[in-house]
Amino acid sequence: MRTSATGISSNGARPRARGFTLIEILVVVFIIGLVSAGAILAFTSEKRDSQLEQEAERMDSLFTYVREQAELQTRDYGLRIDRLGYSFVVFDVLADQWRPVDEDDAMRERNFPAGIRPAVVVEGREIVLDTKKKDSSKQVVDYSPDVLVFANGDVSSFEVTLQRDGGDASRLYTDEDSNIILLQPGEAPPPKAVKKTLGTSR
Repeated sequence: MRTSATGISSNGARPRARGFTLIEILVVVFIIGLVSAGAILAFTSEKRDSQLEQEAERMDSLFTYVREQAELQTRDYGLRIDRLGYSFVVFDVLADQWRPVDEDDAMRERNFPAGIRPAVVVEGREIVLDTKKKDSSKQVVDYSPDVLVFANGDVSSFEVTLQRDGGDASRLYTDEDSNIILLQPGEAPPPKAVKKTLGTSR
């Protein structure tokens, strides 16, 4: 047995390697769990159909804009919608007919993204959507709208559903007070306001 200069004997053996304690293992497992949970949440958020939601938000914003224009200009507007897309029209008082809003690019015709199917209910009746047809003899398009936006800002009762084939759906509809409500996939409808009537306690 050799003795070092400090007087401590050494037999040349290395110290034994210390293993992990139970607490250290639990800490590592906890960290792995947090990382996995974060990855799952990130993956789930990426699975949301952002294209569908953006299209519904665009239509909602356009309705708000058209209602403002209807009140400012005291003109009746309308929404035309078919399987391929939608556009807004205005009633021309002088010509006594509906026509495209050529003077406002925001109300131009827009196509739905591939794979998104619309469904429309107006005044409680489902509309059969088809491509808008022309009069073959006069080559005149019937621009009559499906949904009306009146000059005072009121909107005819409607519900537009945009749905991905076999997937989620976004809903845009009017409530009893003619407010337009947008519901994205997974969102619950807002609670109905309780109206007070004469003779009820406050």
